[in-house]
Amino acid sequence: MERQPDNRSDIRDFLASRRAKITPEQVELPTSGRRRVPGLRREEVAVLAGVSTEWYTRLEKGHISGVSEEVLGAVAHALRLDEDERTYLFDLARTARPHRRTPSRRKEVAVPPEVQWMLDSMTLSSAFVRNGRQDIIAANPLARALHAPVFDSTTTGENGRANLARYIFLDPSAHDFFVDWESAATATAALLRAEAGREPHDRALRELIGELSTLSAGFRTEWASHDVRIRHDGSKRLRHPEVGELDLTYRSLDLPLPNRAVHDLTVYTAEPGTTAEDRLKLLTSWAATRSQEQRAEDSSRT
Repeated sequence: MERQPDNRSDIRDFLASRRAKITPEQVELPTSGRRRVPGLRREEVAVLAGVSTEWYTRLEKGHISGVSEEVLGAVAHALRLDEDERTYLFDLARTARPHRRTPSRRKEVAVPPEVQWMLDSMTLSSAFVRNGRQDIIAANPLARALHAPVFDSTTTGENGRANLARYIFLDPSAHDFFVDWESAATATAALLRAEAGREPHDRALRELIGELSTLSAGFRTEWASHDVRIRHDGSKRLRHPEVGELDLTYRSLDLPLPNRAVHDLTVYTAEPGTTAEDRLKLLTSWAATRSQEQRAEDSSRT
């Protein structure tokens, strides 16, 4: 039987960080005297969750194995966890439970040709597929053009894949490419935090987190916040070296693949009639030209 990863520190820090964000006034608890801790006390969370202070204290120390889903749900409600945070807490509990058999590991899965055809058919939107480690494993020509600084970065991994997390935290040019770099950094660390809770046996993921923690003070700060993000959509401003700033909307959708692999299909679009749409169309033409040149170059080699 494979040894279970010890995630007690993750459980402790996550619950303590969520508790610190809630004030007694928010949950209509009486306050009196000076408080030595930010947010709620452990005994106050215990009251809200309907459990004993001793029991909740033990839980916050990381002893989560064997806790029922009903009790975990009560704690999540007491701490006002959002949907993503609740999912993360349940993932931590699942990981802490002993397994009779060795937990299955995710395998690297190639993107089926049909998925690449789908990406290439989306000519007016930037579309790419990434895994939970933030590797871009497939993209259409416009995505490669729009995210050219990412694909051209020296932070590309040994597998030849562009990695959004490495680019954001290790490439100085990311501060120019992402107009709101802080938001991009926060979201990326939160996505990795959720993935770590979901897939604790992913050695490549652990190595990536270790690398970023060693080399990036910004990542260490974001990682220590224990923020979690699973759903990923909204607006983003990019400063492209060829066409300037673009205000875009993006949305990520789950793309299940064989062998338990679940990747994100992420699509960037521009509002019709805006300057961003004009610039995205310009990038579309540029991407088509580059694609034709690449095909011509490949043909000349054969």
